[in-house]
Order: sequence, then C-alpha cells, then structure tokens
Amino acid sequence: MPRDSTATKARLLDAAFTEFATYGIAGARVDRIAEAAGANKRLIYVYFGNKEQLFDAVLQRAMAAGADSIPFDVSDLPGYAGAIFEHLVARPDLMRLRLWKLLERPLATGHEPGAFQRKTTEVADAQQRGGLAREMAPADLLTMVLAVAQAWFWAGAGTEGTDRPWSSERLALHRSAVIEATRRLIEPKKADG
Repeated sequence: MPRDSTATKARLLDAAFTEFATYGIAGARVDRIAEAAGANKRLIYVYFGNKEQLFDAVLQRAMAAGADSIPFDVSDLPGYAGAIFEHLVARPDLMRLRLWKLLERPLATGHEPGAFQRKTTEVADAQQRGGLAREMAPADLLTMVLAVAQAWFWAGAGTEGTDRPWSSERLALHRSAVIEATRRLIEPKKADG
C-alpha cells in the first residue's frame, strides 16, 4: 500500500506545532515529533529540512489558518480585532508559538509574502477616504490594531484579569475592551468647526 505523503506531512506538522508551542525550537525534539505523528524521524528531514525549517513551516501553516479563519475587513477594524481576540482565546497555543518565534527565530515571518502590505494598502486607502485616523502611518495603525487584539495575552501575571482560564464574564469584558480601544485608535479626528 503506497504511503500518503500529504497525510504524513499533516501529522508531522500537527505534532510539531504541539512540540514547538510547548518547548520552543531549542527544547523541541524531532524524536518526540516523529513518535507523536506516527512517522519515521527521517521524513522530517526529507519533507522539511532541518528543525528550524520545520518550525517555519509550522508557523506559516498556523498563520495561514488564522488568516483564513479571520478575514480582514478594513471597514470594521474593531470587529477584526475582536475576532482575533476570540481566535486566540480558543487557541492559546498560538501565542506560545508566537512567543517562541520572537525569542528563538525573530526573522521568521510566518506570513504569506505581501499579506501585511496588502492590508496596509487597504488601511492607507481608508485613511485617504477619511474613514480612519490619519495621525499614524498605515503600517503603524495596523500594527497597533493587532497589538490591541493581543494585549491581554501578553499582559504579565498579576495584571487584573490575566489569570486564566477567564470566566465568560471576564472574556466579554476583555473582548469589549479590545473593540473599544481599537475603535478609539482608528477613529478619525473631528474637524474643528
């Protein structure tokens, strides 16, 4: 019976995601990844190259899945930020993977080439039409929206509301804060009149 390389690659990526989110790149072990995937360790190197390239593939896949599940809508950036927040609540392992990326592989993008630029262009167009605040460059404004959506996940221990798991009431408050902060951030200034 022929092997299904697509299914094997998917199992390896799933197992690697869990391993990297838990241990980072330095602490991850290809033996554990292969065992969890029910695959030969050699296939990791055949399909992905080295451990860093496997991490990059895992990051790319996770970011693409997030982008697919959270469509970008420049006309509703508060809703976009709220959707990112909800996605991260459902997948806290994504923030751990992102932290390991920042610590151990900061130059790995994980994003589809040009995706951030396309979003930035949409923000710039909306700013030109007067629909978004113009006080920040488009890339800065988009980065701040993304930062607001992720803020509760980066907040340190002891910060009000950072103890997890959050109650449904606390989740609703955090989500409302993300949406309101984004709304205020993007709101165009009123002309003095």
